[in-house]
Amino acid sequence: MTIRVWDYLAEYDTERESILEAVTTVFESGQLILGQSVREFEREYAAYHGMRHCVGVDNGTNAVLLGLEALGIGPGDEVITVSNTAAPTVVAIDGAGATPVFVDVRDQDYLMDTDAVEAAITPRTKALLPVHLYGQCVDMAPLGTLAERHGLVILEDCAQAHGALHHGQLAGTMGDASAFSFYPTKVLGAYGDGGAVVTSDDTVMRNLRRLRYYGMEDVYYVVQTPGHNSRLDEVHAEILRRKLRRLDDYIAGRRAVAARYAEGLADVTGPGGLVLPSVTAGNEHVYYVYVVRHPERDTIIERMKGYGISLNISYPWPVHTMTGFAHLGYRKGDLPVTERLAGEIFSLPMYPSLRKDDQDKVISALREVLSTL
Repeated sequence: MTIRVWDYLAEYDTERESILEAVTTVFESGQLILGQSVREFEREYAAYHGMRHCVGVDNGTNAVLLGLEALGIGPGDEVITVSNTAAPTVVAIDGAGATPVFVDVRDQDYLMDTDAVEAAITPRTKALLPVHLYGQCVDMAPLGTLAERHGLVILEDCAQAHGALHHGQLAGTMGDASAFSFYPTKVLGAYGDGGAVVTSDDTVMRNLRRLRYYGMEDVYYVVQTPGHNSRLDEVHAEILRRKLRRLDDYIAGRRAVAARYAEGLADVTGPGGLVLPSVTAGNEHVYYVYVVRHPERDTIIERMKGYGISLNISYPWPVHTMTGFAHLGYRKGDLPVTERLAGEIFSLPMYPSLRKDDQDKVISALREVLSTL
């Protein structure tokens, strides 16, 4: 049997009664769209972050898109972000009509190189979009200083960082608004697509509620400004309400898996060898994925298949190299750290319900493969 890089079946087996009860609760409520479950999840998720508002949307991509639009970002504006991210981050910027501007990432933690941001600011720059990648946070203090100095807004991409802390502050509480994904693989995942934007700004909240519902606000069927059909589903909201109560347990489980990897692979690391994740000072990592590096990455992945172990690459193609963004004019070599990482990084199986004996098999197989390189 293959050990997959992510699997929800063991978790579902444990939580089946709660999940099915959530479905029944919604089906018996008499309201299937923007009902009590969405309202209660929004209230509870905002409270978890100590923020005033949460607006549920249909997926993480649209959380970024609507977040930008609600902050007033649109055609002619530039948004500074990174290329070492899931493509939806950049697809959303493009969807808002804005232009993505990329800065490189840091070699040690793969996160936005905040020292490179100021040089990328132009008169058209209107927003900074840091991506809290793989489970830990970007250094936000320099971005806050730059935003204040240049009159910019900050939208945090928190799709991979539910519950992560940065100097004691939760991911999603350090900008003007923050976008979350509840895709099933996430630290807090639904059983399908889902997303949300969190903010304490009343105007941004009102913009979001209007944008997610065609552009309607106070009077249904009257569009005030063109919007989208982008609503969080009632069933997913009710499931997320229940899973939110277990979020700290999920994070603890992920950290336990990460600790076992660190212990089991500690003596096979070194210059030119396997590089384990680095936790930046001030961060508390939630290990959405467990990303390691090796110059022989592709060989390792192929040989691990022989042991019945599936690995993943997050992400093999930097966004600035994709044909869909060729019009931005970036060339090979423009973001050297991002490009180097794309050829070396890969993810080991990571989820709270990963059985210890399966993880031991991963560690043993990886050690064996590394010894043959």
